[in-house]
Amino acid sequence: MRYLDKNIEEIHKLLVEKKIKPIDLVNEAFARIEKDKDLNAYITLNKEDAIKTAESLGEVEEDNLLFGLPIAIKDNIVTKGLKTTCASHILENFIPIYDATIIEKIKANKMIIIGKTNMDEFAMGSSSRTSYFGAPKNPWNRNKISGGSSGGSATTIANRDVLFALGSDTGGSIRQPASYTGIVGMKPTYGRISRYGLVAFASSLDQIGPMTKNVYENALLLNAICGPDEKDLTSAKVEKEDFTRLIEKDIKGMKIAVPNYLMSDIVSPEIKDKIKETIKILEQNDVIVDYIDVKYLENAMTLYQIIAMGEASSNLARFDGIRYGYSIENPKNIEELYLETRGKGFGDEVKRRIMVGSYLLSGDNAKIYYNKALSIRDDMRKEFKKVFEKYDLIIAPTTTTTAYDLTDPMNDPLKSFMDDVLVIPVNMAGLPGLSVPIGFDKNNMPIGMQIIGNSFEEAKMYQLASYIERKLNLSLNPTGGER
Repeated sequence: MRYLDKNIEEIHKLLVEKKIKPIDLVNEAFARIEKDKDLNAYITLNKEDAIKTAESLGEVEEDNLLFGLPIAIKDNIVTKGLKTTCASHILENFIPIYDATIIEKIKANKMIIIGKTNMDEFAMGSSSRTSYFGAPKNPWNRNKISGGSSGGSATTIANRDVLFALGSDTGGSIRQPASYTGIVGMKPTYGRISRYGLVAFASSLDQIGPMTKNVYENALLLNAICGPDEKDLTSAKVEKEDFTRLIEKDIKGMKIAVPNYLMSDIVSPEIKDKIKETIKILEQNDVIVDYIDVKYLENAMTLYQIIAMGEASSNLARFDGIRYGYSIENPKNIEELYLETRGKGFGDEVKRRIMVGSYLLSGDNAKIYYNKALSIRDDMRKEFKKVFEKYDLIIAPTTTTTAYDLTDPMNDPLKSFMDDVLVIPVNMAGLPGLSVPIGFDKNNMPIGMQIIGNSFEEAKMYQLASYIERKLNLSLNPTGGER
């Protein structure tokens, strides 16, 4: 049986009726991963502990749909006793001594961690090709990227190895690979999910989020992993809610904005056409859709480069070869220890960002560049708030193109940011963003549409996404079998 091709309600029913056990799901997950190991979706598998956990679970909790289900974790979220490498040589053998808050929540819901997924090194990149362990591949076409930086999580969901995965999103790193691989990826409102235990890239932008094959399962996982956390000072103190409550509710009368810049010539004609087809479907259901101008969107990428690189240079200063991680042997002095450890431990993309970020924060540059960028980011946030005074949601393409070849050159630093040019504004404003599949290009590669909501209005985003999902009824399983 291919249990993991089924939806969560069907699997839970089989568990409740004792027709299957969690160990059956775990064994199937590992069998699928082994069969398609060339996809390179995982850095570390948690096989022994996952089997032990599955066999030790007691009676099925009938009111917990997540009970006994396998989940994959992006390898920049710390897991006690299980390697957390951030896809970097410098942390190649690092084993944390504590769990991230989100991992505690996963375990409390009796989910089973299958392994740690591949990614761009320290989440720096947009194709997962900066990984020290090689790039994950796209299940729709193994010659294509799966996107980044949460590429491994996207690959394993698209390949139906597991129902759930966690990613992190600093400048589109959940939504962009979700679009490339035909899955659903949510970057929640900044502060919605605890960042305690997430290895920091850019602290004012990073956010963990769920990656799943459909909208309902995405909302269900968000239910389980959000909430305030005293260990994270940026964690938002908001009431717990059910993000599935508006799914399948009517969207008639909804007002939606489409920013002109996000539908400009930077987007491929094929993707724009799919967005326009989706807009027609919405308008036929009495949804009001307006094209509007939003200030500062064209500046988002520049702001991201300044803020993200500056914060990255600060956050990565802790990796010095003294306390944990890779370290050279027998250094002559402390300077050689730092230089050699960091020079050999970090990859080229990470070193480039550290160097640029250090320059941006040095001396008067902090005022000239970083502080100015923060000020403009605040202006951008205010512009988005004005839009949400008139409109329920914003929609736009998630990416400018579909997934490109793994062999495409990597020597253009600007291209890495241009891959994320449509998704970066959401992080700048701290807003929630969701990518949902809306079709395929002429080469049968998935196309995603981005839904952007006001702060803490994820439920409304799921409402629209679920309508689009039902209306389009796409076949989104590259492996065959059930949708």
